[in-house]
Amino acid sequence: MKNEKTQVTLSGALRSVFGFESFRPNQEEIVGNILAGRDVFGVMPTGGGKSLCYQLPAWLREGIAVVISPLIALMKDQVDAARENGIPAAFINSSMSQQEISAVCASLRGEKARLLYIAPERFAMPHFLLFLKGLPLSLFAIDEAHCISEWGHDFRPDYMVLSTITKEFPDIPVAAFTATATPKVQEDIIERLGLRSPFIVRASFNRPNLFYEVRQKTRVKPQVLEFLRERVGESGIIYRTTRDSVMEMAAFLTSHGIKALPYHAGLSAQERSSNQEAFSRDEAQVIVATIAFGMGIDKSNVRFVLHADLPKNIESYYQETGRAGRDGDPAHCILYFSRGDVPKIRYFIDAMPDAPERSLAIEKLNRVVEYAEHAVCRRKRLLNFFGEEYPAGNCKGCDICTGTIERKDITTDAQIAMSAISRTGQRFGAGHIADIVTGSDTKRIRELRHNEIKTFGAGKDKEKTEWRFLLNELVAQDMLVQEGHPYPVLKITPKGAEVLYGRKTATAIMRKTDKQKAGPESPSWHDEALFERLRILRKEIARTHNVPPYVIFSDKTLREMSGRMPETLQEMRRVSGVGDQKLLQYGDPFLSEIGKYLAENPGIRSAGHGDAGLADTNYKSPSKKKKGETAEETYALFRQGMSVEDIARHRKLSPATIAAHLEQLVRSGRDIDIARLVDRKKLDEITAVFRTSGQWGLNPVIEHFSGRVTYEEARIARAWLQRQR
Repeated sequence: MKNEKTQVTLSGALRSVFGFESFRPNQEEIVGNILAGRDVFGVMPTGGGKSLCYQLPAWLREGIAVVISPLIALMKDQVDAARENGIPAAFINSSMSQQEISAVCASLRGEKARLLYIAPERFAMPHFLLFLKGLPLSLFAIDEAHCISEWGHDFRPDYMVLSTITKEFPDIPVAAFTATATPKVQEDIIERLGLRSPFIVRASFNRPNLFYEVRQKTRVKPQVLEFLRERVGESGIIYRTTRDSVMEMAAFLTSHGIKALPYHAGLSAQERSSNQEAFSRDEAQVIVATIAFGMGIDKSNVRFVLHADLPKNIESYYQETGRAGRDGDPAHCILYFSRGDVPKIRYFIDAMPDAPERSLAIEKLNRVVEYAEHAVCRRKRLLNFFGEEYPAGNCKGCDICTGTIERKDITTDAQIAMSAISRTGQRFGAGHIADIVTGSDTKRIRELRHNEIKTFGAGKDKEKTEWRFLLNELVAQDMLVQEGHPYPVLKITPKGAEVLYGRKTATAIMRKTDKQKAGPESPSWHDEALFERLRILRKEIARTHNVPPYVIFSDKTLREMSGRMPETLQEMRRVSGVGDQKLLQYGDPFLSEIGKYLAENPGIRSAGHGDAGLADTNYKSPSKKKKGETAEETYALFRQGMSVEDIARHRKLSPATIAAHLEQLVRSGRDIDIARLVDRKKLDEITAVFRTSGQWGLNPVIEHFSGRVTYEEARIARAWLQRQR
């Protein structure tokens, strides 16, 4: 297969194929080494651009690149994405008929594909190995390479067959990638695969766009619902430990108007595939999945990953949270933690027959508990697990670092708690001790006569959750130790005894957060209404092409379009994520939609880039504003008591343009009397529809009210609701 592109520079190919102006860290070096025929091993975080590292060489090298991945559910999406970028691609997996497989094999023999995705089981078939030997191959790429290591968190025996690649194909470069590998796992992978003096990249595990948070788990379903209520229209993944909890959570959210679908191994393959496809195509806001089951989600616009139960280990947690924010925009990773989850996981660990395996699982579980309980920068602790030191003192991207941190003397409270532990013979767990110090009148306390000890009720001025937090902190500082399972008891260490008897003091880092909820920063400025219209257009195009919407353009690309507002193909070409093939296919319809929006809202550029504090330096400023074309003038006239219609007549602009100004002003937090714009009862009705629909589109609202609500009212109500978030 003659490849006329091989002489193109790497940066030129990057721009023309993928629409990117520059490589992400490490990508150019990896691609260069593969093109030179050298083996590569890359540890790169999810969202770090691994697929580009083998797709670009597949485009530039002679022959067919074989990508081996365990995630069959992902193959079609990855092939669709490659094809949309103009790379001929195909896949073969067990979901296909023999006739379909034969057709793909024929296209490969005819050298009509550059990229072939298969599962490791397919490579193990002797007849398929013979078939591969008859093809002109350019490289092997192994995704999820940690699956070959027994030290990894997701060992799969079928991966062991891949150790024969370098023997069977000695002249073909092999590139192995993983998102989660400790240094020990890295060494094991390289040895098992037999990589030949590989170029090794160990990229930073830091994902700056992800915000990490841990919250105390009390009543998790209402907690999750409250979290989702603040994220109308945002896609997300919720992880649960068991199939039953997955089904219960999905049913609960659905009953409260959230479009949520379940995903676990107990469902039929058809139902899993259908639910994942609905999520990928933005037809469901949330997918609820078991932690133990690998989902294979390649969706780029996942805005949050929520763990409603404790993960078994840091590697799984990191990989699962890594599915958020793959487009580079801010995303939220939240864990609801309760000590009550620990015994549930220990039950399964204790059933492991192999002692070393059991010991390793306990050690990994302890690391997750430390992550959740200790008041230390979440990012720093995560990176440290993978052998990486985070240099900054404050990451500005986790609940610890964005809270108000102070060191507080907890000596008296520590003495109260440890006195209760001592006076009850060091035979009880944290829950019972918290009951004692808060003076809880329980049957068990009365039966044990613990209501008669000196420290009963000594801490009733604090909530029970505060005492549980304090006990966890004392364990973290080695003043207490937990022994026994599945119901561990608290015992005082020599270090704790020093505090109990007044010979030393105890302090703790306490966190006070203000009323404003912690979370990731908002993306760069863009026009929300235009962004929503482009999302609708994207969804329509995706439906006709039978691909997920993010395969057409990512949310990040649409936001940039909604900020730049290109009016020519040349301007559209400068938007990140718009390559030659996509410009050719989709440039005109997206330009047409942007043109319609600008015609309907002639003052919208000024409203977005004016003096309302919304301008973003990443975007090229529009042409010089004419006098009066600013949201500020609209604001001044509104403050004088003029209505939307009065302002429109005064400024010789359409009511839609004035509504656009006011929409931006409301969203930016200006002092706007919302009741003058939308009747209060109608406002409540409109916002209820937005919350129920789970999206920001205006058309569903207009259709719902059958003409009772205007576009201007819907836009203002939407801005008000977004501001409340």
